Amino acid sequence: IGEWVVRSACRQAQAWREAGLGPIAVSVNVSARQFEEARLVDRVGAALVDSGLPPALLELEVTESLLMRDLQKSVATMRELKAMGVSLSIDDFGTGYSSLSALKSFPISRLKIDKSFVSELADNPDDQAIAMAVISLGHKLNLKVIAEGVETEQQCRFLRENECDEMQGYLFSKPVPAAEIARMVALHVPQPEYCGSLAVAPEQQAAAAAPLALDA
Repeated sequence: IGEWVVRSACRQAQAWREAGLGPIAVSVNVSARQFEEARLVDRVGAALVDSGLPPALLELEVTESLLMRDLQKSVATMRELKAMGVSLSIDDFGTGYSSLSALKSFPISRLKIDKSFVSELADNPDDQAIAMAVISLGHKLNLKVIAEGVETEQQCRFLRENECDEMQGYLFSKPVPAAEIARMVALHVPQPEYCGSLAVAPEQQAAAAAPLALDA
């Protein structure tokens, strides 16, 4: 199913592109089993060739815990994907056990703050401190930082004030079918001034279990 998800996401993004909707990037969660497959890089490359999607419009999300299972192999795989032009991000950051020395070796472009640190941002000083630290760390490493699970304006305001680059969550949109994404983009439906992300339902053959993120 992992290979099908990647192929479907690439085909959908390319279909949007061919429909004149612009370069819409898709982000796909990679499971531990999929990431550890010997042919992962080849299969991702085949999905890109099959769809015609430029590699820069595909992002793969992996978790800290997954990467730390075999650090050396993980870095090697990520470098191959990066060399192909695919973007990489660490999902659920803050819930795993990666060290700072390991983090700097990952060829990633984004960190995603886990929603467990976002849900009580409005009134939990500890979560506020963690979110601020992740944002600061990401920026110092020249990475974009995206917050998951944003559901209230208070959470959004805090993240904006602390210069979080991107956000996703129900405050902006629930998961929607690929056709709805196309309609919204085609009509240039205005988003809230803070902007956010749109999650594409996996059953609609779009970005599977991953969000379509827009700059905050």
